[in-house]
Amino acid sequence: MFRCETAILGGGASGLMLASLLGPRHDYRILEGNATIGAKIAVSGGGRCNLTNRRLDPRRYRGDERFISRIFARYDNRWLLDWFGRQGLEPVLRKRWQYFCPHSAQEVIGIFRRRISPSKLLVSTRIEGVEPADGGFRIRTDRGTGTARRVVVATGGMSYPRLGASGIGLKIAEALGHPVVPTAPALVGLTLQKGEFFFKSLSGIAVPVRIALAERAIESDLLFAHRGISGPAVLDASLWWERGEIAVDFLPGFALESLTRSPRQLTSPLPLPRRAAKAFLDALGVRDMAGRRCDAETLKRLERLKDYRFAPAGTMGYSRAEAMRGGVATDGIDPDTMQSRKCPELYFVGEVLDVTGEVGGYNFQWAFSSAAVCAEAIES
Repeated sequence: MFRCETAILGGGASGLMLASLLGPRHDYRILEGNATIGAKIAVSGGGRCNLTNRRLDPRRYRGDERFISRIFARYDNRWLLDWFGRQGLEPVLRKRWQYFCPHSAQEVIGIFRRRISPSKLLVSTRIEGVEPADGGFRIRTDRGTGTARRVVVATGGMSYPRLGASGIGLKIAEALGHPVVPTAPALVGLTLQKGEFFFKSLSGIAVPVRIALAERAIESDLLFAHRGISGPAVLDASLWWERGEIAVDFLPGFALESLTRSPRQLTSPLPLPRRAAKAFLDALGVRDMAGRRCDAETLKRLERLKDYRFAPAGTMGYSRAEAMRGGVATDGIDPDTMQSRKCPELYFVGEVLDVTGEVGGYNFQWAFSSAAVCAEAIES
C-alpha cells in the first residue's frame, strides 16, 4: 500500500502540525480515517478554534506536571502565536484569555493544507494495528498494509466518536508494551441523581458559580441542561472529578446577611435568575418571603446555596465530551523527543497521551507543542 520514512497516524491537530514542521522534503504519510483532515479542529471553539490560552500553565493540565513543563519550556503559547503569524494567521484574543481564529477554524485547516502535499495524505484509511517489522513497522489498515521506518501515534482520544475518534492509539500503545492510564470522558457535562433532578427544570439558564473539588476551585459559568449540568465551570470540574461530592457556591461574592436588610421578596435580592431562585427556595424548603423577615433557621437553610454539596451520577459520555483524560502513560515517553523509551522509533503526540488540559485552548496548545518537540527530534 505504501512505504515511507515516517508514518503519522492521525490527521488531527498534532499530526497536522507535525507534518507541517517536517516540511515537504521529508518522506512521510498521514493516515486519517475520515474523508477530510482536521475534523475536530473544524468544530472546536464554536467553529472558530480556540488555539491557545494567554495563561498557559502546566497546573491547568491533568498529567505529570514536570513532563508537561519540559515540552512547554521549548514550545509555548508565544511560539505558537508567532508560528501562526508567520503563516498569515493572527489569532484574536476573546473571553479575556483565549486566542481564536479571526473568522473560522477553516483558516487553521487551510494553513495545514497549504503546507502538506495531498500526495502525502491517505484519507478514509482506518488504522487497524501496528507491528514491529524488519527495519521499522508494519501498519495494517482497512485498505491494505504499509511499512515505515518510524511511527508517530497522533490518533487523539475517544471524544467526538461521530467524528471518527476511537481508541486505536491506545490499543497500539498496549500492543507495543506501553501501559495506559485508565481513560474517561473529560471536559463534559455531569448527570444528576434524584436529589438534583429539579435542576433539569432550569434547562437553558446559566449562572456564575464557584465549584470546589479535588483541592481545586473553579470559577466560571454553570449551565443547567436537560441531561444535567454543563457550562465552562462544569466542564473543567469534570477533568478533576473522581466520583463523590462536589461543592457549588451558587452565590459567589454575595453575602447572605444582606438579605435581612431587604424589604423585597427573596427571589428579587438573590443574585440568581428568578426562575432559578424560586426552584432553589422550593428545594430548600424556604418560603419566598421579604428578606428582612428571615430568621436564623431560614438563613441556615439558605447557606446551602453557598455550599451546595451533591454527588453527580456520572458524565454525559464521550459523545458530548470535548476531550479524554488518561491515555498512554508518560513515564514511558522521553519528553525531549516524544519517543518511546520502550520501542525505538515509536513516538506519541497529542491527546493520546495522559495529558489533558482545561477548557480554553489548552489541549490544542498541547497537541501543537508536543508535535513540535517530536518534529525537532525527527529532523535532528
